[in-house]
Amino acid sequence: MHFWEGVSLAFHQIRAEKLKSFFSLLGVIMGVMFLIIVVTVVEGLDRYVREDLTSQIFGVNTVTLSRSQSVNINSTREQRRERNRRPRLRFEDADAVREQLELPARVAVESQTGGSIIGDNGITASGVSITGASPEIFEIRNYTIEFGRAFTTQENAAKSAVLVIGSETADRVFEGQSAIGRTMRVRGFPYRVIGVLEERGSLFGRSLDNMVIAPARSPLRAITAPLGYVDDIIIQAIDPEQLRDIQMEVEGIMRVRRRLRPAQEPDFSLETADEAISFWDNISRMLFTALPMLVSISLVVGGIVIMNIMLVSVMERTREIGVRKALGAKRKDILAQVMIESATLSTVGASFGVLAGLGIAQVVSALSPMPAAVSPKWIMLGLGLGLTVGIIAGVYPAAQASKLDPVDALRYE
Repeated sequence: MHFWEGVSLAFHQIRAEKLKSFFSLLGVIMGVMFLIIVVTVVEGLDRYVREDLTSQIFGVNTVTLSRSQSVNINSTREQRRERNRRPRLRFEDADAVREQLELPARVAVESQTGGSIIGDNGITASGVSITGASPEIFEIRNYTIEFGRAFTTQENAAKSAVLVIGSETADRVFEGQSAIGRTMRVRGFPYRVIGVLEERGSLFGRSLDNMVIAPARSPLRAITAPLGYVDDIIIQAIDPEQLRDIQMEVEGIMRVRRRLRPAQEPDFSLETADEAISFWDNISRMLFTALPMLVSISLVVGGIVIMNIMLVSVMERTREIGVRKALGAKRKDILAQVMIESATLSTVGASFGVLAGLGIAQVVSALSPMPAAVSPKWIMLGLGLGLTVGIIAGVYPAAQASKLDPVDALRYE
Protein backbone atom coordinates (compact mmCIF):
# COMPACT_ATOMS: atom_id res chain seq x y z
CA MET A 1 0.00 0.00 0.00
CA HIS A 2 2.85 2.41 0.80
CA PHE A 3 4.15 2.13 -2.75
CA TRP A 4 0.88 2.97 -4.48
CA GLU A 5 0.21 5.70 -1.93
CA GLY A 6 3.50 7.39 -2.84
CA VAL A 7 2.72 7.04 -6.56
CA SER A 8 -0.75 8.50 -6.04
CA LEU A 9 0.64 11.46 -4.09
CA ALA A 10 3.16 12.14 -6.86
CA PHE A 11 0.47 12.20 -9.55
CA HIS A 12 -1.73 14.36 -7.35
CA GLN A 13 1.11 16.88 -7.04
CA ILE A 14 1.64 16.91 -10.81
CA ARG A 15 -2.07 17.51 -11.45
CA ALA A 16 -2.41 20.16 -8.74
CA GLU A 17 0.66 22.17 -9.78
CA LYS A 18 1.19 21.47 -13.46
CA LEU A 19 3.52 24.39 -14.29
CA LYS A 20 5.66 23.86 -11.19
CA SER A 21 5.90 20.13 -11.92
CA PHE A 22 6.87 20.79 -15.54
CA PHE A 23 9.74 23.09 -14.63
CA SER A 24 10.87 20.78 -11.84
CA LEU A 25 11.06 17.89 -14.31
CA LEU A 26 12.48 19.94 -17.19
CA GLY A 27 16.07 18.83 -16.56
CA VAL A 28 15.14 15.14 -16.63
CA ILE A 29 12.93 15.65 -19.71
CA MET A 30 15.72 17.43 -21.61
CA GLY A 31 18.38 14.90 -20.62
CA VAL A 32 16.36 11.84 -21.61
CA MET A 33 15.04 13.57 -24.75
CA PHE A 34 18.59 14.40 -25.88
CA LEU A 35 19.66 10.80 -25.20
CA ILE A 36 16.81 9.34 -27.26
CA ILE A 37 17.30 11.78 -30.17
CA VAL A 38 21.03 11.12 -30.46
CA VAL A 39 20.97 7.33 -30.08
CA THR A 40 17.94 7.00 -32.37
CA VAL A 41 19.59 8.99 -35.17
CA VAL A 42 23.03 7.41 -34.65
CA GLU A 43 21.60 3.88 -34.59
CA GLY A 44 19.55 4.68 -37.67
CA LEU A 45 22.66 5.90 -39.46
CA ASP A 46 24.60 2.86 -38.25
CA ARG A 47 21.99 0.47 -39.59
CA TYR A 48 21.77 2.47 -42.82
CA VAL A 49 25.55 2.51 -43.33
CA ARG A 50 26.00 -1.18 -42.58
CA GLU A 51 23.01 -2.54 -44.45
CA ASP A 52 21.98 -0.14 -47.22
CA LEU A 53 25.15 1.84 -47.91
CA THR A 54 27.41 -1.20 -48.11
CA SER A 55 25.08 -3.08 -50.44
CA GLN A 56 24.37 -0.05 -52.65
CA ILE A 57 27.92 1.31 -52.89
CA PHE A 58 30.20 -1.68 -52.33
CA GLY A 59 28.03 -4.72 -52.91
CA VAL A 60 27.74 -7.80 -50.71
CA ASN A 61 30.83 -9.97 -50.06
CA THR A 62 33.05 -7.83 -52.24
CA VAL A 63 36.61 -6.60 -52.22
CA THR A 64 37.37 -3.47 -54.24
CA LEU A 65 40.71 -2.98 -55.96
CA SER A 66 41.40 0.70 -56.57
CA ARG A 67 44.19 3.24 -56.82
CA SER A 68 43.63 4.46 -53.24
CA GLN A 69 41.20 4.01 -50.38
CA SER A 70 37.67 5.32 -50.85
CA VAL A 71 37.83 7.25 -47.56
CA ASN A 72 40.98 9.04 -46.42
CA ILE A 73 40.60 11.00 -43.20
CA ASN A 74 43.38 13.04 -41.61
CA SER A 75 45.89 12.12 -44.30
CA THR A 76 49.05 14.19 -44.57
CA ARG A 77 50.18 16.12 -47.64
CA GLU A 78 52.91 13.55 -48.27
CA GLN A 79 50.39 10.71 -48.13
CA ARG A 80 48.18 12.50 -50.64
CA ARG A 81 51.17 13.02 -52.94
CA GLU A 82 52.08 9.34 -52.63
CA ARG A 83 48.56 8.30 -53.62
CA ASN A 84 48.59 10.64 -56.63
CA ARG A 85 51.86 9.09 -57.81
CA ARG A 86 50.41 5.60 -57.84
CA PRO A 87 49.85 4.01 -61.28
CA ARG A 88 46.22 3.78 -62.33
CA LEU A 89 44.40 0.52 -62.85
CA ARG A 90 43.83 -0.74 -66.40
CA PHE A 91 41.56 -3.21 -68.17
CA GLU A 92 44.55 -5.55 -68.33
CA ASP A 93 44.68 -5.68 -64.52
CA ALA A 94 41.04 -6.82 -64.40
CA ASP A 95 41.74 -9.44 -67.07
CA ALA A 96 44.73 -10.73 -65.09
CA VAL A 97 42.72 -10.99 -61.88
CA ARG A 98 39.88 -12.75 -63.71
CA GLU A 99 42.25 -15.25 -65.34
CA GLN A 100 44.62 -15.93 -62.43
CA LEU A 101 42.17 -15.97 -59.53
CA GLU A 102 41.83 -19.58 -58.39
CA LEU A 103 38.89 -19.16 -56.01
CA PRO A 104 35.41 -18.74 -57.55
CA ALA A 105 34.45 -15.07 -57.84
CA ARG A 106 32.81 -12.48 -60.07
CA VAL A 107 35.14 -9.78 -61.41
CA ALA A 108 33.93 -6.47 -62.82
CA VAL A 109 35.40 -3.11 -63.72
CA GLU A 110 33.61 0.13 -62.97
CA SER A 111 34.36 3.73 -63.91
CA GLN A 112 32.15 6.71 -63.21
CA THR A 113 31.71 10.30 -64.24
CA GLY A 114 28.81 12.72 -64.41
CA GLY A 115 27.13 14.87 -66.98
CA SER A 116 24.04 15.49 -69.07
CA ILE A 117 22.25 13.16 -71.47
CA ILE A 118 19.81 13.96 -74.28
CA GLY A 119 16.92 11.78 -75.44
CA ASP A 120 15.82 11.31 -79.02
CA ASN A 121 12.95 13.70 -78.19
CA GLY A 122 15.37 16.51 -77.37
CA ILE A 123 14.75 16.43 -73.61
CA THR A 124 17.91 16.81 -71.50
CA ALA A 125 18.58 15.34 -68.06
CA SER A 126 21.44 16.86 -66.07
CA GLY A 127 23.42 15.65 -63.08
CA VAL A 128 23.29 12.07 -64.35
CA SER A 129 25.73 9.50 -62.96
CA ILE A 130 27.42 7.93 -66.01
CA THR A 131 28.95 4.50 -65.42
CA GLY A 132 30.97 2.24 -67.65
CA ALA A 133 31.02 -1.29 -66.23
CA SER A 134 31.32 -4.99 -66.93
CA PRO A 135 28.10 -7.06 -67.18
CA GLU A 136 28.90 -8.69 -63.82
CA ILE A 137 28.16 -5.36 -62.12
CA PHE A 138 24.42 -6.10 -62.22
CA GLU A 139 24.85 -9.15 -59.98
CA ILE A 140 27.50 -7.58 -57.77
CA ARG A 141 25.49 -4.41 -57.12
CA ASN A 142 22.24 -6.36 -57.02
CA TYR A 143 20.66 -4.20 -59.73
CA THR A 144 17.21 -5.42 -60.76
CA ILE A 145 15.98 -4.84 -64.30
CA GLU A 146 12.34 -3.67 -64.34
CA PHE A 147 11.95 -3.35 -68.11
CA GLY A 148 14.10 -4.82 -70.87
CA ARG A 149 17.38 -6.54 -70.05
CA ALA A 150 20.98 -6.01 -69.01
CA PHE A 151 23.81 -5.96 -71.56
CA THR A 152 25.80 -9.16 -72.04
CA THR A 153 29.47 -10.18 -72.02
CA GLN A 154 29.34 -10.46 -75.81
CA GLU A 155 27.99 -6.91 -76.13
CA ASN A 156 30.74 -5.66 -73.84
CA ALA A 157 33.43 -7.42 -75.88
CA ALA A 158 31.88 -6.13 -79.12
CA LYS A 159 31.88 -2.56 -77.71
CA SER A 160 28.15 -2.29 -78.38
CA ALA A 161 26.55 1.12 -77.84
CA VAL A 162 23.76 -0.08 -75.55
CA LEU A 163 22.54 1.46 -72.32
CA VAL A 164 20.72 0.52 -69.13
CA ILE A 165 19.21 3.52 -67.37
CA GLY A 166 17.78 4.35 -63.95
CA SER A 167 14.04 4.79 -63.39
CA GLU A 168 14.35 8.52 -62.64
CA THR A 169 16.38 9.13 -65.78
CA ALA A 170 13.78 7.27 -67.83
CA ASP A 171 10.94 9.32 -66.36
CA ARG A 172 12.75 12.64 -66.80
CA VAL A 173 13.79 12.06 -70.41
CA PHE A 174 10.91 10.02 -71.82
CA GLU A 175 8.16 11.42 -69.57
CA GLY A 176 6.45 8.16 -68.67
CA GLN A 177 6.72 6.58 -72.13
CA SER A 178 8.59 3.34 -72.72
CA ALA A 179 12.34 3.87 -72.94
CA ILE A 180 13.20 0.48 -74.45
CA GLY A 181 14.59 0.82 -77.97
CA ARG A 182 14.83 4.61 -77.75
CA THR A 183 18.06 6.49 -78.38
CA MET A 184 19.99 8.62 -75.90
CA ARG A 185 23.12 10.66 -76.47
CA VAL A 186 25.74 10.47 -73.73
CA ARG A 187 28.45 13.09 -74.26
CA GLY A 188 27.62 13.05 -77.94
CA PHE A 189 27.62 9.25 -78.35
CA PRO A 190 24.29 7.74 -79.49
CA TYR A 191 23.18 4.76 -77.40
CA ARG A 192 20.21 2.42 -77.65
CA VAL A 193 18.33 1.88 -74.38
CA ILE A 194 17.87 -1.84 -73.68
CA GLY A 195 16.91 -1.83 -69.99
CA VAL A 196 15.47 0.22 -67.15
CA LEU A 197 16.40 -0.46 -63.53
CA GLU A 198 13.94 -0.79 -60.68
CA GLU A 199 13.68 2.21 -58.37
CA ARG A 200 16.38 2.15 -55.69
CA GLY A 201 15.58 5.31 -53.73
CA SER A 202 18.13 7.78 -52.43
CA LEU A 203 21.35 7.79 -50.45
CA PHE A 204 21.64 10.66 -47.95
CA GLY A 205 19.36 12.76 -50.13
CA ARG A 206 21.09 11.88 -53.41
CA SER A 207 19.04 9.94 -55.94
CA LEU A 208 20.33 6.49 -56.92
CA ASP A 209 17.99 6.33 -59.90
CA ASN A 210 19.39 9.19 -62.00
CA MET A 211 22.02 7.09 -63.72
CA VAL A 212 23.02 5.28 -66.91
CA ILE A 213 25.21 2.20 -67.28
CA ALA A 214 26.99 1.26 -70.50
CA PRO A 215 29.43 -1.55 -71.29
CA ALA A 216 32.88 -0.65 -70.02
CA ARG A 217 34.49 -1.19 -73.45
CA SER A 218 31.82 0.70 -75.40
CA PRO A 219 32.56 4.14 -76.93
CA LEU A 220 31.75 5.56 -73.50
CA ARG A 221 35.22 4.44 -72.38
CA ALA A 222 36.56 7.61 -74.04
CA ILE A 223 35.16 9.57 -71.08
CA THR A 224 34.87 6.98 -68.28
CA ALA A 225 38.06 5.02 -68.96
CA PRO A 226 40.37 7.12 -71.17
CA LEU A 227 43.56 5.40 -72.34
CA GLY A 228 42.31 2.10 -70.92
CA TYR A 229 42.25 3.28 -67.28
CA VAL A 230 39.50 2.13 -64.91
CA ASP A 231 38.48 3.47 -61.51
CA ASP A 232 37.76 0.23 -59.66
CA ILE A 233 37.99 -3.50 -60.09
CA ILE A 234 35.36 -5.22 -57.96
CA ILE A 235 35.67 -8.85 -56.96
CA GLN A 236 32.70 -10.62 -55.35
CA ALA A 237 33.24 -13.91 -53.56
CA ILE A 238 30.79 -16.66 -54.51
CA ASP A 239 31.42 -18.15 -51.06
CA PRO A 240 31.42 -15.43 -48.35
CA GLU A 241 33.80 -17.51 -46.25
CA GLN A 242 36.49 -17.15 -48.92
CA LEU A 243 36.42 -13.36 -49.11
CA ARG A 244 39.62 -12.85 -47.10
CA ASP A 245 41.41 -15.55 -49.10
CA ILE A 246 40.34 -13.86 -52.32
CA GLN A 247 41.60 -10.53 -51.01
CA MET A 248 45.02 -12.07 -50.30
CA GLU A 249 45.08 -13.78 -53.68
CA VAL A 250 44.24 -10.54 -55.53
CA GLU A 251 46.95 -8.73 -53.59
CA GLY A 252 49.46 -11.37 -54.68
CA ILE A 253 48.41 -11.07 -58.33
CA MET A 254 48.76 -7.29 -58.27
CA ARG A 255 52.11 -7.33 -56.46
CA VAL A 256 53.49 -9.61 -59.17
CA ARG A 257 52.07 -7.38 -61.93
CA ARG A 258 53.53 -4.26 -60.29
CA ARG A 259 56.88 -6.02 -59.61
CA LEU A 260 56.81 -5.12 -55.93
CA ARG A 261 59.36 -6.61 -53.56
CA PRO A 262 58.06 -8.35 -50.41
CA ALA A 263 59.06 -5.43 -48.16
CA GLN A 264 57.53 -2.77 -50.40
CA GLU A 265 54.22 -1.15 -49.56
CA PRO A 266 51.53 -1.85 -52.17
CA ASP A 267 50.84 0.96 -54.64
CA PHE A 268 47.15 0.04 -54.80
CA SER A 269 44.29 -0.35 -52.35
CA LEU A 270 42.19 -3.39 -51.48
CA GLU A 271 39.09 -2.74 -49.41
CA THR A 272 36.18 -4.77 -48.18
CA ALA A 273 32.95 -3.03 -47.21
CA ASP A 274 33.79 -3.43 -43.50
CA GLU A 275 37.17 -1.78 -43.98
CA ALA A 276 35.71 1.03 -46.08
CA ILE A 277 33.21 2.01 -43.37
CA SER A 278 35.71 1.74 -40.50
CA PHE A 279 35.69 5.56 -40.36
CA TRP A 280 32.03 5.36 -39.34
CA ASP A 281 32.92 3.03 -36.49
CA ASN A 282 35.27 5.68 -35.12
CA ILE A 283 32.64 8.42 -35.44
CA SER A 284 29.89 6.40 -33.75
CA ARG A 285 32.28 5.32 -31.00
CA MET A 286 33.15 8.94 -30.25
CA LEU A 287 29.48 9.92 -30.21
CA PHE A 288 28.55 7.16 -27.79
CA THR A 289 31.57 8.01 -25.61
CA ALA A 290 30.64 11.69 -25.34
CA LEU A 291 26.90 11.07 -24.98
CA PRO A 292 26.88 9.96 -21.30
CA MET A 293 28.76 13.08 -20.24
CA LEU A 294 26.37 15.38 -22.09
CA VAL A 295 23.27 13.60 -20.79
CA SER A 296 24.59 13.45 -17.23
CA ILE A 297 24.79 17.25 -17.05
CA SER A 298 21.05 17.62 -17.69
CA LEU A 299 20.22 14.74 -15.38
CA VAL A 300 22.31 16.14 -12.52
CA VAL A 301 20.59 19.52 -12.89
CA GLY A 302 17.22 17.77 -13.05
CA GLY A 303 18.03 15.73 -9.96
CA ILE A 304 18.99 18.84 -7.98
CA VAL A 305 15.75 20.56 -8.97
CA ILE A 306 13.69 17.51 -7.98
CA MET A 307 15.51 17.31 -4.64
CA ASN A 308 14.68 20.95 -3.91
CA ILE A 309 11.05 20.45 -4.92
CA MET A 310 10.79 17.44 -2.62
CA LEU A 311 12.34 19.42 0.24
CA VAL A 312 9.66 22.09 -0.26
CA SER A 313 7.02 19.36 -0.44
CA VAL A 314 8.25 17.83 2.83
CA MET A 315 8.18 21.24 4.50
CA GLU A 316 4.62 21.89 3.30
CA ARG A 317 3.50 18.50 4.66
CA THR A 318 5.30 18.64 7.99
CA ARG A 319 2.05 18.45 10.01
CA GLU A 320 0.83 15.55 7.85
CA ILE A 321 4.07 13.66 8.54
CA GLY A 322 3.67 14.43 12.27
CA VAL A 323 0.14 12.96 12.22
CA ARG A 324 1.39 9.83 10.44
CA LYS A 325 4.13 9.34 12.99
CA ALA A 326 1.71 9.95 15.87
CA LEU A 327 -0.55 7.23 14.45
CA GLY A 328 2.31 4.74 14.39
CA ALA A 329 4.08 5.28 11.07
CA LYS A 330 7.70 4.18 11.34
CA ARG A 331 10.71 6.03 10.07
CA LYS A 332 11.14 3.61 7.17
CA ASP A 333 7.51 4.22 6.10
CA ILE A 334 8.08 7.97 5.81
CA LEU A 335 11.42 7.37 4.05
CA ALA A 336 9.85 4.99 1.51
CA GLN A 337 6.88 7.29 0.86
CA VAL A 338 9.03 10.33 0.00
CA MET A 339 11.46 8.33 -2.13
CA ILE A 340 8.63 6.66 -4.06
CA GLU A 341 7.08 10.04 -4.71
CA SER A 342 10.41 11.45 -5.93
CA ALA A 343 11.09 8.43 -8.15
CA THR A 344 7.60 8.63 -9.64
CA LEU A 345 8.00 12.31 -10.46
CA SER A 346 11.34 11.69 -12.17
CA THR A 347 10.06 8.66 -14.09
CA VAL A 348 7.12 10.69 -15.39
CA GLY A 349 9.63 13.29 -16.60
CA ALA A 350 11.70 10.57 -18.28
CA SER A 351 8.58 9.23 -20.00
CA PHE A 352 7.83 12.66 -21.45
CA GLY A 353 11.50 12.89 -22.49
CA VAL A 354 11.30 9.54 -24.30
CA LEU A 355 8.12 10.55 -26.15
CA ALA A 356 9.56 13.96 -27.09
CA GLY A 357 12.84 12.40 -28.23
CA LEU A 358 11.12 9.81 -30.42
CA GLY A 359 8.87 12.47 -31.92
CA ILE A 360 11.74 14.83 -32.75
CA ALA A 361 13.85 11.97 -34.16
CA GLN A 362 11.00 10.95 -36.48
CA VAL A 363 10.55 14.56 -37.61
CA VAL A 364 14.29 14.80 -38.35
CA SER A 365 14.10 11.54 -40.30
CA ALA A 366 11.09 12.75 -42.30
CA LEU A 367 12.55 16.19 -43.14
CA SER A 368 16.15 15.17 -43.82
CA PRO A 369 18.10 12.26 -45.35
CA MET A 370 19.13 11.13 -41.86
CA PRO A 371 17.36 7.86 -40.98
CA ALA A 372 16.15 6.98 -37.48
CA ALA A 373 15.87 3.60 -35.78
CA VAL A 374 14.03 3.12 -32.48
CA SER A 375 15.70 0.57 -30.21
CA PRO A 376 13.73 -0.62 -27.13
CA LYS A 377 16.92 -0.89 -25.07
CA TRP A 378 17.47 2.88 -25.26
CA ILE A 379 13.88 3.56 -24.27
CA MET A 380 14.32 1.31 -21.24
CA LEU A 381 17.64 3.02 -20.46
CA GLY A 382 15.98 6.46 -20.59
CA LEU A 383 13.23 5.35 -18.20
CA GLY A 384 15.81 3.66 -15.98
CA LEU A 385 17.88 6.84 -15.81
CA GLY A 386 14.78 8.80 -14.82
CA LEU A 387 13.97 6.33 -12.08
CA THR A 388 17.58 6.35 -10.82
CA VAL A 389 17.75 10.15 -10.75
CA GLY A 390 14.46 10.25 -8.81
CA ILE A 391 15.67 7.75 -6.22
CA ILE A 392 18.98 9.55 -5.71
CA ALA A 393 17.30 12.96 -5.59
CA GLY A 394 14.80 11.70 -3.04
CA VAL A 395 17.32 10.32 -0.54
CA TYR A 396 18.06 13.61 1.27
CA PRO A 397 14.45 14.91 1.43
CA ALA A 398 13.27 11.47 2.58
CA ALA A 399 15.95 11.36 5.29
CA GLN A 400 14.94 14.83 6.49
CA ALA A 401 11.28 13.86 6.59
CA SER A 402 11.94 10.61 8.45
CA LYS A 403 13.93 12.44 11.14
CA LEU A 404 11.09 14.82 12.06
CA ASP A 405 9.97 14.66 15.67
CA PRO A 406 6.20 13.96 15.86
CA VAL A 407 5.58 16.59 18.52
CA ASP A 408 7.50 19.33 16.72
CA ALA A 409 5.90 18.34 13.41
CA LEU A 410 2.38 18.58 14.87
CA ARG A 411 3.12 22.07 16.21
CA TYR A 412 4.62 23.25 12.89
CA GLU A 413 2.87 26.20 11.28
